[in-house]
Amino acid sequence: MSISALSLIRFPGSVSGLLQVASLLGLLLLLFKAAQFYLHRQWLLRALQQFPCPPSHWFFGHKQQFQKDRELERLLKWVKEFPSACPRWLWGSKVTVLLYDPDYMKVILGRSDPKSHGVYRLLSPWIGYGLLLLNGKTWFQHRRMLTPAFHYDILKPYVAVMANSVQVMLDKWERLISQDSPVEIFQHVSLMTLDSIMKCAFSHQSCTQFNRNSHSYIQAIGELNNLTFSRVRNVFHQNDTVYSLSSSGRLFKQACKLAHEHTDEVIQQRKSQLQDENELEKIKKKRRLDFLDILLFAKMEDGNSLSNKDLRAEVDTFMFEGHDTTASGISWILYALAAHPKHQQKCREEVQSLLGNGASITWEHLDQMPYTTMCIKEALRLYPPVPNVSRELSEPVTFPDGRSLPKGMTVSLSIYTLHHNPKVWPNPEVYDPSRFAPDSARHSHSFLPFSGGSRNCIGKQFAMNELKVAVALTLLRFELLPDPTRIPVPVARLVLKSKNGIYLHLRKLK
Repeated sequence: MSISALSLIRFPGSVSGLLQVASLLGLLLLLFKAAQFYLHRQWLLRALQQFPCPPSHWFFGHKQQFQKDRELERLLKWVKEFPSACPRWLWGSKVTVLLYDPDYMKVILGRSDPKSHGVYRLLSPWIGYGLLLLNGKTWFQHRRMLTPAFHYDILKPYVAVMANSVQVMLDKWERLISQDSPVEIFQHVSLMTLDSIMKCAFSHQSCTQFNRNSHSYIQAIGELNNLTFSRVRNVFHQNDTVYSLSSSGRLFKQACKLAHEHTDEVIQQRKSQLQDENELEKIKKKRRLDFLDILLFAKMEDGNSLSNKDLRAEVDTFMFEGHDTTASGISWILYALAAHPKHQQKCREEVQSLLGNGASITWEHLDQMPYTTMCIKEALRLYPPVPNVSRELSEPVTFPDGRSLPKGMTVSLSIYTLHHNPKVWPNPEVYDPSRFAPDSARHSHSFLPFSGGSRNCIGKQFAMNELKVAVALTLLRFELLPDPTRIPVPVARLVLKSKNGIYLHLRKLK
């Protein structure tokens, strides 16, 4: 018998042996993973003995207790039962400790713990490793590099740019209300804030609010917001390969492509301008450079410019954060004022006394509307644009009440829950702007719409300016009334949204 014939006879047996070995290795790997799962879960249970929480399933965690888009309601019930903090089990070996006490917040925000890798890495295909996701020395370098872009000399002329974008939106609303039906304002406000950030931070000239590509970008950002939030809570979608093969993963990839096309266009447009010597000289003669100028001219400590990857990450990050969080803030503020007409009218009278019936709004005006500012802050308390941020403890921590957590634990600073904590804010569901009167006393970390500590929002002053401009100019043009058939339902996402949109009736003022 030939050698080839012998090999054919033995081949089936070899396959059988290989399958047996593979099965044995698979079983050993499964046992190893099960043991690893068990030991890690036992470590977590011991570490969290001081922090009681509702009963959870050994594998599904607290998932069964959270109905779809009712997460915030459930968390507010936990606040009343479990003081200061409460573990939330996402699944068997994945837990995050929710913090909603200002003393706890102060401790964590006073440290330098990194962003939680398990949560924020899921954002990296979308916004890359820019200021939001970076940690350590690289984060500090980027933060220091970008801080000049938010100097008050830069922000001052932006007020007129913001006002122009708001007026374009209000003109659109004036044409819409002839139909005598409520307007879903969030999409309009999103286009307006995108228009504003494009002009202020990226020196974009055309009006984004009438650009079809801008609508696609806004839609992509909404999808990425929802998909990322869902992925964080899905045990089967943590592996990148598995997720990429799922329908959600494919949608995420498509939305990323749309978002990146938008930011790439912005970057390429400015780079082409820099190739024009006259345009380059104009930029260099600016008293202060805008956000994109700083990125393009920046030199890191090693003397090198930002790589294309780092450049796009910072642009993607600021494009998203600079428009979506602000749009959320403005939309919820306008809803709060619509739902509380007495406060709305008092704000309007303050703005009218300052601006008349539509005079241009300036930087100096923004500090001359104290009551409107109080109403804005109270709406931000009830509806914080970023409801949650996470940290991974780089060292053990002990809180003021003596309870402690070990290194490696993930903590979530639940800003929404903090703002609704009855032990921090009496009658927290009541809209009461007097909480922010100049003579009112409150804990330094009881109000965190822009987070706090060294990693607070770098654009908080930019955002507050835009909130004031949008509210003031809107109240000069329209009376705002809620739609009683569609009361907005806040839902937890990366940025606070309404499950059913934010609909308002708009009445043109004479």
